[in-house]
Amino acid sequence: MKFMSRDWMVLSAILILVLMLNTPCSSAISENNENNIKTTVFYSPKIELSPGFISNKVYYDVDFPRGHIALKSFHAELVDESGNSVPLQETYLHHWIVEKYQQPKNVPNNYQTDNIIMVRNSGLCQDNLLGQYYGLGAETRGTKTYIPDPYGVEIGNPEEIPKGYDEKWMINVHAIDTRGVEDRMGCIECKCDLYNVTINAVNGKPLDPNYKGGLGCCPDNGQCRMKKGYFLGPKHIIYLKYTIMWVHWDEYVVPVKIYILDVTDSWKRSNETNGMSIEHNCMVEYLVEACSKSHGCVDVKRASVPIKEGGYIIYSVGHQHVGAIRSTLYGQDGRVICNSYPKYGTGKEAGNEKGYIVAMSACYPKPGSIKLFDGEILKLTTIYNNSMMHTGVMGHFYFLVAEKLAQHHV
Repeated sequence: MKFMSRDWMVLSAILILVLMLNTPCSSAISENNENNIKTTVFYSPKIELSPGFISNKVYYDVDFPRGHIALKSFHAELVDESGNSVPLQETYLHHWIVEKYQQPKNVPNNYQTDNIIMVRNSGLCQDNLLGQYYGLGAETRGTKTYIPDPYGVEIGNPEEIPKGYDEKWMINVHAIDTRGVEDRMGCIECKCDLYNVTINAVNGKPLDPNYKGGLGCCPDNGQCRMKKGYFLGPKHIIYLKYTIMWVHWDEYVVPVKIYILDVTDSWKRSNETNGMSIEHNCMVEYLVEACSKSHGCVDVKRASVPIKEGGYIIYSVGHQHVGAIRSTLYGQDGRVICNSYPKYGTGKEAGNEKGYIVAMSACYPKPGSIKLFDGEILKLTTIYNNSMMHTGVMGHFYFLVAEKLAQHHV
């Protein structure tokens, strides 16, 4: 039997420690004793990107706080192997979304997608479209997501999990490496003429010649056109770092429902045996055509969408892409529920990248000041500057509704 020398053992321990310090670990927990809020930091599986390439993968059964708890905030960003923030002009974070699902217990890792039951938010789009609990894009670093006390998003309720099933979470990360590309803004808007694709990545059908750009032209492992003479550089390894604040569930927490409206929703009423129902038709993204004027170019898109059940709005925020000017959510009577404005960066550092949306302003109305009634038709307006064409833009509005107020807010 061979024994390692003491010096070799010490050296091995140091090497292991260095490796651990330079590799993102799964989580770290701290607790705020004042209000018992816990903060947990997680990392996605590693994402490898060569210059010009796209990663648009779904990661199943990701690390997440367990138990019957209330989520208070969800903050995410792209970081490198050393934990440093990755600037948008290097790797553009098109979007990340977090979805909940249920799956039979003891499913092997190589059967991660078998027999899953998706558990979407409260709506409103068709099927599971925009069914995420959380999700943002380039604006993620500067956008507030904290839910004020005593409200929270309830998860892990054992009464809502079927017997023999586990509650799990998946994350979709869509990142575009723009090092060395010919047209950086065109690449992040997924303009089809910059990507060598013939099949729509969303529906699997041959690309429509009238489709100019969007998610359909930004498939996983796709590559944007590179500058002539640019030689592929080294692969970058990055991670989605996500920080979750949460509290243990108790009788003092007031649950909120998650709603996401889409300005492209062209819903209609349909007759069913049990009465009238609403069929939603969200397109998720749309095209902003360039205007023909020399100045004052503004594209305005509107939608009116009914919400089945009312309540009190606790938090709201818009989601838009580059070129955005504003998004506004109105009540049926025309009252402004929230104006959400983009903030554009002015520098080079991560979180302030020039020309990119680095934050969307969120609204925190005084509890009880904005009440929605059952069946109220909400109106959403999104405004873009269209001095140039923008492809694959979005006009979503995310808001949280409490069916009741906390006692001290009544």
